[in-house]
Amino acid sequence: MKTILLVDDEPRMLDLLSLYLLPMGYTCIKTSSALDALVYLESHHVDLILLDVMMPEMDGWDACREIKKYWDTPIIMLTAKSEKPDIVKGLNIGADDYILKPFDEEELVARIEAVLRRGKPGDVTISFHGLILKKDSFELLYQNKEILLTPKEFTMMDLFLKNQNKVFSREHLISSIWGFGVSVEDRTIDSHVRNLREKLRKAGFPVDDHLLTVWGIGYKWAGKG
Repeated sequence: MKTILLVDDEPRMLDLLSLYLLPMGYTCIKTSSALDALVYLESHHVDLILLDVMMPEMDGWDACREIKKYWDTPIIMLTAKSEKPDIVKGLNIGADDYILKPFDEEELVARIEAVLRRGKPGDVTISFHGLILKKDSFELLYQNKEILLTPKEFTMMDLFLKNQNKVFSREHLISSIWGFGVSVEDRTIDSHVRNLREKLRKAGFPVDDHLLTVWGIGYKWAGKG
């Protein structure tokens, strides 16, 4: 079941979107501001975001930019604006599609399904020496046995496997994994790395050959043998 994050400061619009999408089998998470959405994304996985443009505190354009810094979640912008420059602006900053209010229920569902179909297989599954990371189902397997990870551990594992042999400072890991507006201490990163190593070790994966400490800097995932 796919999860959609709804971001709109109008409660009636959130209710209307849920009314359309729930019968189609989607799980809907309602947030009434871009800031609330960013906080939710820091610790939860969603498959798609429906993002209103005109909101107080942080508008949809700024929110889209911020989301795309840390996550590759597809975004469909919702707005009453019909001017072509606004549509182009949304697409240029990373939005995957753009729907004008008021919208037709069938068009909304069709656009959501089209955006979700665009995902590339290589983007959702990563293999490494018997490890298989599946982003679409949030699973990590080793020799076909699941390793249970927290959302932060999964995001860290995904980052390491995508960037083999790259050295990550603790500050980089904090910004990449915890994201917007969160204060996290360096020792929190160390704790997550320690827990990740322990889980991989218990599963029989030779983690000490790959998840390495770079003293004085941070960590890297060695892609050798």
